[in-house]
Amino acid sequence: MSGSPWPRAIVGGLATIAVGYAIMKATTPTDQQFYDALSPDLKRQVDAQRQATQRKAAYAEQLKRAQEQDDSAPVWAAGAAARDSTPPPRR
Repeated sequence: MSGSPWPRAIVGGLATIAVGYAIMKATTPTDQQFYDALSPDLKRQVDAQRQATQRKAAYAEQLKRAQEQDDSAPVWAAGAAARDSTPPPRR
């Protein structure tokens, strides 16, 4: 028992961490396994939440595209320029 106890402590600690990680990976279900184990009511709630998230992302993307467009002139300005605003000739 000569020498420092630190190498033995480090190896023991690393072994404990490795075993704990292996147990966690073996016993933790995947997302699909967890979803399959849910009750039908909870599955409906999860599906509704996923759809809401997708709608929110699509709306954010639409807003982002609208902001990136060239907004040099309002939409109605093109129609106003094309319309002749002079009064008709008098007879």
